[in-house]
Amino acid sequence: MKSLQLLPGTHRQKEIVKVHFPYDLQLMVKLKKQKGVRWSQNLKSWYFFKEDFRLNTFYNYFKSIAFIDYSALKQKTKAKAVKGYHKAKKNISVTLSDKYKKLLNTYLNKIRLKNYSPHTLKMYKNCFSLFLIYCTTLKKEVATVGKKEIEDFMLRWKQKKNPSASYQNQMINAIKFYYEQVLENNREVYNFTRAKKPKQLPKVISEEQVFSMLKSISNLKHKLIVSLLYSSGLRMNELLSLRIKDIDFQENTILIRKGKGNKDRISVLADSMMPLIEQYKAENKPNYWLIENGQRKKYSASSVNAVIKRAGKRVGVLQEISAHTLRHSFATHLLEQGTDLRYIQKLLGHNNVKTTERYTYVSKKHLQNIKSPLDRIVERKKLKINKLNKSIVKNI
Repeated sequence: MKSLQLLPGTHRQKEIVKVHFPYDLQLMVKLKKQKGVRWSQNLKSWYFFKEDFRLNTFYNYFKSIAFIDYSALKQKTKAKAVKGYHKAKKNISVTLSDKYKKLLNTYLNKIRLKNYSPHTLKMYKNCFSLFLIYCTTLKKEVATVGKKEIEDFMLRWKQKKNPSASYQNQMINAIKFYYEQVLENNREVYNFTRAKKPKQLPKVISEEQVFSMLKSISNLKHKLIVSLLYSSGLRMNELLSLRIKDIDFQENTILIRKGKGNKDRISVLADSMMPLIEQYKAENKPNYWLIENGQRKKYSASSVNAVIKRAGKRVGVLQEISAHTLRHSFATHLLEQGTDLRYIQKLLGHNNVKTTERYTYVSKKHLQNIKSPLDRIVERKKLKINKLNKSIVKNI
């Protein structure tokens, strides 16, 4: 299927929506019939003034002949929301005294020295800022706040916000970091009761469903995305951060840079991926990132998940699927083939083998190899299945 990409921009001091697509006469003729469309020689693009553009109308007009990628428009809307969020977060720092602002900066500098990820820094900053606001109500020095008062804060915050188990544990980690890393207090003093996380099994689809999904995708870039996620067990961010030079065709490997925990690792490159990657490179000519958008920048996570969900629906996959579903399926299918659990652990980049052991619970082939005790009794007694109920009653 052909594809169109919608991108935000400005032209003549007005917000516009640009329409990008590889040259195609059918698409061009159809686009010219759209009310309000214009061509800009400077931009080298067709565009609409944003005030005249209606996404639903455009989508319905082209959906029968082309895939419409409007993720960049959604990202801009999200960026505005995030901007407002940060503005709201700034109000937190405004409510802090100069002394607490200085304390917060010392706290953040310690996190930076520890080389924690930007995501962790942001999370800890938000959590610790809320705790500092609570400390202002106590009219006590933060360093002198005890375990009982911290647990009181956690209880009040939980009742008011009803956070997830993961978020509660993040809050504990953020507070403990100050007392244990910044003040260098004894760790045991601040040993809090943690929220119990629900133990959920990984979502997995069958090998046949994966193959059907790949077969249903006609867009070369989309086929490459789904194939890489499944064939190498990549996380979303690992896929989006792949560079062209990270693919080693001679060794059949993929170098994953700065994965979870800021660690590099190596994963497998399927033999069947090689011609697909070569064809994709020849047609799309990626500049730096292996998977790029129309502006030669990183592809968006929302676009990737949209591709996966559409492919799943086309072939009748009933469950909600995402990039992580393909990663889970990669691990489960390797386990069913007899691959050692330790190798799977290394390919996935798990620190602890217990994380990898989750896949033993969803491996259907492993379950099929387990024989029920009732079946063993039946075999031992040489009972016929069609007379099972009568025979059991007779022999008890």
